[in-house]
Order: sequence, then structure tokens, then C-alpha cells
Amino acid sequence: MIERAAAATLVGFTRLLVGASAQWQVPPPDAQCLYFANHSSHLDTLAIWTALSPGLRARTRPVAARDYWDKPGLRRYLAGNVLHAVLIERRKEARDGDPLEPVITALQQGASLILFPEGTRTAERLPQRFRGGLYRLAQQFPDLLLMPTYLDTLHRSMPKGAHIPLPLYCSVRFGRALPRIDGEAREAFLDRARTAVVALAGGEAA
Repeated sequence: MIERAAAATLVGFTRLLVGASAQWQVPPPDAQCLYFANHSSHLDTLAIWTALSPGLRARTRPVAARDYWDKPGLRRYLAGNVLHAVLIERRKEARDGDPLEPVITALQQGASLILFPEGTRTAERLPQRFRGGLYRLAQQFPDLLLMPTYLDTLHRSMPKGAHIPLPLYCSVRFGRALPRIDGEAREAFLDRARTAVVALAGGEAA
């Protein structure tokens, strides 16, 4: 009950602060999804999670950096009890095994996920080069719907290095599921996935 109230409060706060309204190119799919998006703000996770309907939100878990979210206090509570985040270790010296193992386990359990393939935040409007984790997951889970997602404005609302967000309206754009191409090479797949996100921004891939 407490966690449910906390989730409702978090959704309301995020909507009040940045809007986080959903724009779908197609109706939201009733299937296991991996929402992959550009990453420019600490608010990105909350914005995508808030933009989902309550039903989708209930079965969707964000993939988040342990070094940021697993700190004593409010962040740890929100990550563990409200967002049910899948925490991954980015620090090489702290890793014990495959850093994607928690993500793979969550997918095997049937969860949908929110993932930022750049691996870190950027101050730019368009995403930087995607890392290989998205390709690995796409190969290992061929039935998973790969949903390109673009967050606008948040690179200005709370850019990298900022601690207090500006109240700028943000929309979350969900595209069509990325088609699968048999035998596609890793770099070709990652370029195509990034281009799908860039297209939602109305930009051109560099």
C-alpha cells in the first residue's frame, strides 16, 4: 500500500514537473517490450515510466546504474520499492561476472524493460553511439519487441551536471517496434536502432 501510494506520488510529481506525455505511433503493444531511448537527464527513467499506462508500468522495469541509484536514502527506496529497477554495475572494478546478467534474468522472468543503449548521459539532443548490450539482448530474446523511444526537452530541463530541473514540458515518443533482420551484423543493427530513435526526434543520424 505504501509503495503504491509512493508510485502514484512519483507519477504525479513527474507529470507536474516535466509533463511526460506519451505519443505513440502505433497502439501500445500488449507484449513484452524493451523500450530503448536517448539518455540526457536523470529524469529520463521517471519520464518514460510515467508516460506508460498503469498496466504497462506495472510490468515494466527500468535498467539503471547501481552507482547512482543504489545509494542510501530516497534513491535506493525508489529504485528498489517503487520502480523495481534492474541495477547494473558500470564500474569495472566492482563487477563480478557478466554486467548484463540481472537484465537477462529480468527478461527471462517476463518483465518489460527501459534501457538507455548509450550507457551514459549526454548533453546533446540526439543520442550518441549505441553500445553492444542492446544487440546481445535482441539476439538472446528474439520474441522481445524492441521499441524505439525518444525523450525531447529533457536535455535542457535537467542536463548532465544539473541538480535542479527546469520545469520544461517533455513528451515521450514511442515508435514502431524495430524489425528483425536475420543475420544482421552487430554494428549495422546498432546503427539502425539509433537511427530509429533519431527519426522520432525529427533529426538526421550523424
